[in-house]
Amino acid sequence: MRRVFLPAALALLGIAGVAQAHPKLLSASPAPNATVTKPARVTLQFSEKLMPKFSGADLVMTGHGGTEHAPMKVAAVATVGGDGRTLIVTPRAPLAAGRYSVAWHVVSADTHRVTGNIAFAVK
Repeated sequence: MRRVFLPAALALLGIAGVAQAHPKLLSASPAPNATVTKPARVTLQFSEKLMPKFSGADLVMTGHGGTEHAPMKVAAVATVGGDGRTLIVTPRAPLAAGRYSVAWHVVSADTHRVTGNIAFAVK
């Protein structure tokens, strides 16, 4: 009897594990902590398809000229790419030299909000 129930219990645990999955950040461009030359956009690639209505990001400048300062929000538009898994943050103007941070929030089919942050520098 026990052998019949054990596979069924393990199958249910496997399904529960899949149902509890959340989108994970797989890669970013610029890469976290990288120093780059004026990127036209920031792209964040996730492990699952995102819900565009509930996903977005804020781009802020956190330092200029080698000194840190209070975060200054940068005008930018965040959209979900055609693949459904990429969050694209496009600044409205070229980024000046300095340190930047992208605070992102995404929601996938599991409806749980996941947040994170990456930083990079522009030379």
